[in-house]
Amino acid sequence: MSNRILVFYGSYRSDRVGIRLAEYVVDQLRRRGDDAELIDAKAINLPILDRMYKEYPKGQAPAALEQLAGKIKSADGFIFVTGEYNWGVQPGLKNLTDHFLEEWFWRPAAIVSYSAGRLAGARAATAWHGTLSEMGMVVTSSTIAVGPIGQTLSADGQPTGEGGKALEQSFPRFADDLMWWVEAGKAQRQRKAPPY
Repeated sequence: MSNRILVFYGSYRSDRVGIRLAEYVVDQLRRRGDDAELIDAKAINLPILDRMYKEYPKGQAPAALEQLAGKIKSADGFIFVTGEYNWGVQPGLKNLTDHFLEEWFWRPAAIVSYSAGRLAGARAATAWHGTLSEMGMVVTSSTIAVGPIGQTLSADGQPTGEGGKALEQSFPRFADDLMWWVEAGKAQRQRKAPPY
C-alpha cells in the first residue's frame, strides 16, 4: 500500500523558482511508489488567517478550507518545501498551515529548504522545525537544503550541476527517513488511538 504524502509549497512570487523543487519532490516520491500531491499555497489562496478551520461551525467552513482539511487529515505524512525570506519563513506557507491545528497531529513531517544563495534556506528550515513540532508533527532529522536554487534545477525541473548531483544523492535517505516515521505512525495509530 502506498503512503499518502502531501508536499506543501508556499511562494506567492510571480517568478517562482522554488516550484521546481516542490515538483521534483512530488515526482521522486511518485517514482518510489508513494501517493504524493502538491499543495500550492498560492493556488489555494486562503485569506490571511481570521478564523481557523476548527473555529467554523461544522459544515460552514469555506469550501477550499474544508477540502484541504480533509486532505490533511487523510495524509500519512507531510513535506514542507520552503524558501527563506529575510532569515525567516515564507508568509504564504505559514498562513496556510496556521489555518489548521489538530488536523496535523500524530503524523511526521520533513523539511526541504532552498534559497537563491549558498545557505540554501537553512534558517527557514530551522524556524519551521519548531513550528511544525508545536503543531503536533514529528519532524524528521533528515532535511534537504538546496542553494543556489537557480543552479540546482533547470527550468524543466531537471537536476543540474554539482547542486543537482547533491540533491539526487540526498533524496533517497531523506525519503527513507520520512517513510520510516510514516510507517511507524501508521502502525501506532492502528495499535492504539491517539491520547487526544
